[in-house]
Amino acid sequence: MDSIDLLVELGLKIFKIPSGEITNLPYLRKIGRLKMEVILSTGMSSIGEIENSLNVLINEGTLKENITVLHCNTEYPTPFEDVNLKAMLTIKNAFQIKVGYSDHTPGIEIPAAAAALGACVIEKHFTLSRRMEGPDHKNSLEPEVLSAMIKAIRNIEIALGNGIKQPSSSELKNKTATRKSIVALCDIKTGEIFTSNNLTCKRPWNGISPMEWENILGRKAIHSFKKDELIEL
Repeated sequence: MDSIDLLVELGLKIFKIPSGEITNLPYLRKIGRLKMEVILSTGMSSIGEIENSLNVLINEGTLKENITVLHCNTEYPTPFEDVNLKAMLTIKNAFQIKVGYSDHTPGIEIPAAAAALGACVIEKHFTLSRRMEGPDHKNSLEPEVLSAMIKAIRNIEIALGNGIKQPSSSELKNKTATRKSIVALCDIKTGEIFTSNNLTCKRPWNGISPMEWENILGRKAIHSFKKDELIEL
């Protein structure tokens, strides 16, 4: 409790509640009354315990929109089979709240995956050297690897896009070269009927789309066409 007072005095803007305090009612009440931004870590917790802690914080005055809940596993390092990253989405859907991920796995792929799933906060231990004395250093990232993790997450944020499926500006230039048009499979005389025996589809895409295939069959050639020439109507 004294530590909370000291951090307030020092001007802390966001309180991170560690997993070990999620069932500490007096502690939660005191932080809730501060009405500040809160990051709540949920290692070793059930959905019911998360709900209880959120209710305490909110009932004491902390706004729900100022709380971010981190899915977490407190084993150091966390085995990949115990990460259960989908639980982050369960928390998000259960409480309609912002979520993130507190990672204790080796490497950087799981935080990147969490970002792809919608985590808005990533927590990761880092150290100047994994050879330093102390229990956490060997499970932490050194600066170069931490930078790589951050870059990967930023790239994922950009790559997620807006969710609208449509051609991007960068790929439009490839359309002509990669899609096909209806062309003459062989020489075709004026007035000859278009059939599957004298038509085919080839690149480039600057003529009639193959999606018009059925509309072209049975029609007469308006003039003669050489083999591989684009069909015109």
